[in-house]
Amino acid sequence: MTVLSARALNRATLARQYLLERTGTPVREAVAHLGGLQAQEPQEPFTGLWSRLHAFTPDRLDRALTDRHVVRTHLMRRTVHLVTGDDALAWRSRHDTMLRQRVLATYRRELAGIDPGELAAAGRAVMADHRPRTMTELVREVQDRWPGPPRRALGELLVAALVPMVQLPPRGLWQTTAGVRNLPLATWLARDPDPLPDDADDPVGQRLVRRYLAAYGPAATADIRAWSGLAGLPAAVKALRDELVVFRDERGRTLLDLPDAPRPSPDTPAPVRFLPAFDNAILGYHDRGRVIDDAHLGLSVAGLRAVLVDGRVAATWTTYERRLSVTPLRPLSSREREDVVEEARNLATFLDQGIDEVETTAGQEIEGR
Repeated sequence: MTVLSARALNRATLARQYLLERTGTPVREAVAHLGGLQAQEPQEPFTGLWSRLHAFTPDRLDRALTDRHVVRTHLMRRTVHLVTGDDALAWRSRHDTMLRQRVLATYRRELAGIDPGELAAAGRAVMADHRPRTMTELVREVQDRWPGPPRRALGELLVAALVPMVQLPPRGLWQTTAGVRNLPLATWLARDPDPLPDDADDPVGQRLVRRYLAAYGPAATADIRAWSGLAGLPAAVKALRDELVVFRDERGRTLLDLPDAPRPSPDTPAPVRFLPAFDNAILGYHDRGRVIDDAHLGLSVAGLRAVLVDGRVAATWTTYERRLSVTPLRPLSSREREDVVEEARNLATFLDQGIDEVETTAGQEIEGR
């Protein structure tokens, strides 16, 4: 069985994430290919798309949101993602059990004795007037029946699990600060989420596996679980096994992949790329070693923005007032530093925040080349 090095896996990930070469794919199709973008920080997906798409401008994502082609909703891992409307409708029922379990596990004591079915019915009844509501407003209208649990616990169970919701624009629009107003997914998209088929082979899970591998493969079932929050999709993987190719990584893990998916040479040059906080190119794996060193794993979970140099996380970046600051995590050669600064300047122009200074912070020796 072919063993793929960490560098080979890195280049495969970069190619499929549009980070090896920017693509001219439209926003809607790019979001679909990527299986969504993690978006709990509303402005971060703009940087994620800028690093992936040719000549990306923020109005393109704004239009996709306001035209209802892309939506903000709780989905994978119970985090807010930008996904296409079609994917939200197709995938939501498959995620329902996971979403409910995660909220109930988080608020086990607070929600003890609550009947989720009754609470869901009450929430849907409130939202039947098609009026957007904040979580607080929704809880206020059902709390007479459930006065005991904290409002936060009731609200998260309703909004993140029981009633499929969309966070409406202007939340998530470019350079816009707006609170969360929720509306049922079925109301916003004028169609109910697809029902979950009664099929032991898990056809929805099969589609999720194919889509995941197209954007993240080759990957292990543990990686699929880490990305989706679902329990590895064993029935789906079993049903697909004959149409997938199999590799191993240097740790001996079995990796699955689509036969015709790109697997570039490990020697393929990789340009500098700036990633937003919580980018799935890092978080979309159980074993993130193809992209980030073990010593730096906490950075991505903490929401620090990363800089890829030669395809790996080599720095973090932030903006403050009129400055974009890059903090290296390892010594950068003079050529690497030049490339980082050049891409940082391009990013500063895109961000349109009046940034007039790009700096790499002190503390790391710049090696000559």
